[in-house]
Amino acid sequence: MTVHTTVPAKALVLFSGGQDSTVCLAWALSRFDAVETIGFDYGQGHHVELECRLTVLDQLKAAFPDWASKLGPDHVLALNALGAISETALTRDQEIEMGENGLPNTFVPGRNLLFLTYAAALGYRRGASHLVGGMCETDFSGYPDCRNDTLQTLAKALSLGMDREIMIETPLMWIDKAATWAMAETLGGAALTQLIIEDTHTCYRGERTKRHEWGYGCGTCPACELRANGYANWQKG
Repeated sequence: MTVHTTVPAKALVLFSGGQDSTVCLAWALSRFDAVETIGFDYGQGHHVELECRLTVLDQLKAAFPDWASKLGPDHVLALNALGAISETALTRDQEIEMGENGLPNTFVPGRNLLFLTYAAALGYRRGASHLVGGMCETDFSGYPDCRNDTLQTLAKALSLGMDREIMIETPLMWIDKAATWAMAETLGGAALTQLIIEDTHTCYRGERTKRHEWGYGCGTCPACELRANGYANWQKG
């Protein structure tokens, strides 16, 4: 079942090819007349996500023709400098662990701030005033750039700096992973949840050979555990 409650505006979705950004893309396609996607190559170790995102886009278009007609160009920006200045488990070959600052070493400082700023600049040229991202305060690792206050403050700064209203939409902000699975089912039924299982990538280690009930991944990194627990709780519900 596909929900259709569109508004006459264009959205630009921060699309990584993962579960959350895929649900956000479906959410945007159910609400906006026109949607484009943007991804970032920032030197992440799990580079496989950049390959998966193209598969997800192709499968989404094939499974949902109504959405395909609204889905515009995909953009990928290279931000390799971010990886070069980040000593994190996502941009270096190191074990995932908690840092002295209380944050996991998967935190890439400034990542979402830079992503959204670049997305806003592209959106300015493309006529997209709505930026959609999968940031969440409910099931997250404490990343300060995922907090609603951070993002809405950034939206205000971007609006002032570009002299045009920029809205940052975060449909997953206040829900957990089980509810994210449920949202996918509401938006696109079994076709969308199956697409998420088979084609999206969340694992921090870039593992695509181990197939679980909830999809592919190492099964032990924080991203896999969160996705697996959310899937199990959704199935129980």
